[in-house]
Amino acid sequence: MLPAKITYMEASSTANPLAGSIEMPPWKTLLSHAGALVVAFLFICAGVYKAIDPYKFANLAKNLLVPYDLTLPLAVLLAVAETTAGVLILVPRFRRWGAILAGVLLLAFMGYIGWNYKALIGRDCSCFPELRLPLGLTIDMRRSVGPGFFYGDFAFLVAAAIAGFWAKRSQGLRTAAVILGAVAVFTGVSYGSAYTKLTGLKAPESIVVDGQPMSLEQGRVFLFFYDPECGTCFAVGKSMAPLKFRDDVTVVGIPTRVPQFAASYLHDSGLKAKTSPDSAKLREIFKFDNPPYAALIERGRQTGVIMPTQFNEEDPSKHIALLKQMGVIE
Repeated sequence: MLPAKITYMEASSTANPLAGSIEMPPWKTLLSHAGALVVAFLFICAGVYKAIDPYKFANLAKNLLVPYDLTLPLAVLLAVAETTAGVLILVPRFRRWGAILAGVLLLAFMGYIGWNYKALIGRDCSCFPELRLPLGLTIDMRRSVGPGFFYGDFAFLVAAAIAGFWAKRSQGLRTAAVILGAVAVFTGVSYGSAYTKLTGLKAPESIVVDGQPMSLEQGRVFLFFYDPECGTCFAVGKSMAPLKFRDDVTVVGIPTRVPQFAASYLHDSGLKAKTSPDSAKLREIFKFDNPPYAALIERGRQTGVIMPTQFNEEDPSKHIALLKQMGVIE
């Protein structure tokens, strides 16, 4: 009977290969979990941000000298890759795969920034979003290119290495592929939702700005129509003067009459804006009676508008709130 008992025990050991394995020290497991949580949080935030608003990242990517035609495909690709890396590293079963993917992305980004460092220093790296939480809380994760950029990414790389090195060997390729597919579907749906927002009025392909033609098919352009001799227009311009417009937004003022006074209006109100004389051309599309009037153009289409009745001379906080909702000011 003894041999049979030994055979049974051997069979049990074979059926459960972990039974004879050496347990990972608790402190290593704890560090692996901690590193995974940090990397997962950063990568999921970065990936979901690009998935939900790929056009915004695409516009910001121009700051990193990415060719314009590649900015949108890059946004979608990074959205899938970063979100997948964040989800995989969060699950112990796939942690090593997630750590490898996160490490490759970090090394590639650091290499690109390093190669173009002289041209990019001081610019927004466009990596992470500004998180607006309930109760008015804000987490500003944005970074600019400089020495601190490399210190930060190297710290993320170390966290990913710790998470993966002290994790069990990854398994379940089919399930990981399902996760990748789910992330891709989520990104596709989010991209479709963002695209539907670009179905507003079609702006002219270009207008003259400060004496030079400027395309409205690229980036985000905030068109502000005003009458240089209008008191309300002056008050509105003065209320917007101290506001910080986002780096990816170009502010263009359009005088609806007496354009010769445009420079005086901008100087006296303090509003920092470029000037376009193409009021008639634009008003064939954007219909309103009297200014002030504003429209946000993204990649050639109107995605936001502030009607004359929404500008409040006595209480500027109301139209400033609308500007924040449109995402044109900090």
